[in-house]
Amino acid sequence: MFSAELELIEPGMDLSTLRTGIAAGAPVSRKLMVDLREVLNLDEVTITYGMTETSPASFMTFTDDPIEKRLSTVGKILPHMQAKIIDANGEIVPTGSRGELCVAGFALQKGYWQNPEKTAEVMQRDAAGVLWMHTGDEAMFDDEGYCRITGRIKDIIIRGGENIHPLEIEERLAQHPSVLQASVFGIEDSRYGETVGAFIQQHKTTERPSTEKLREFVRQTLGWHKAPLHVFWLRPGEDFPKTGSGKIKKHVLKEMGTEMIKRNRQLAKL
Repeated sequence: MFSAELELIEPGMDLSTLRTGIAAGAPVSRKLMVDLREVLNLDEVTITYGMTETSPASFMTFTDDPIEKRLSTVGKILPHMQAKIIDANGEIVPTGSRGELCVAGFALQKGYWQNPEKTAEVMQRDAAGVLWMHTGDEAMFDDEGYCRITGRIKDIIIRGGENIHPLEIEERLAQHPSVLQASVFGIEDSRYGETVGAFIQQHKTTERPSTEKLREFVRQTLGWHKAPLHVFWLRPGEDFPKTGSGKIKKHVLKEMGTEMIKRNRQLAKL
């Protein structure tokens, strides 16, 4: 929503009365945070994390948190809630290590309506009887208790046996002056298993860079293996397919990208 609002800002608009806002539903890039402060005047913007199943917020930054904390984390666990990060075996990981984020507390839902199988899959009690919601999000805690979301576990790209996290590529792409927003996902590949694909929404006032220049921009900080092999641009005025809560439907983008690659290969044979 903030990205869309920034596109509609006209020169001379008085935004001096704005002070704060809440950003949630998707990671906030460094560029977007800078724009929120410098263009929309939201010096006290806060970052919130949660899900419908947790009513919905479970983490939040404070308005006076350092900008770096609001850029890189979703804050600390809210009162009356608990959180832990576990590995594939259900064991709590050390501080600074990645794993699946689980939350517990009074804000948890009772379950999915008439779907006990799904409820049992994501809501599980530990040995002490505490009911935990398994979020499906990969995260890590720092030494101060701030939580950093590093991506959806199911969205991790496995290229040649190496885990690649889409979020860090999306954040790098968002730093390019021609990129308004980017969504990164895995594309099936016969050699590597998966390769990196990206759909990009272009700033309407900029020129579109070549695919190779965009790849080089990513390589400068993340390395050649994380540069998108497949780059797709949304049409002018087109938006990403999104859920009712505003989250990008990556599975739809993956299907679209796969179909476009298939069609281009067929045309190349003609």
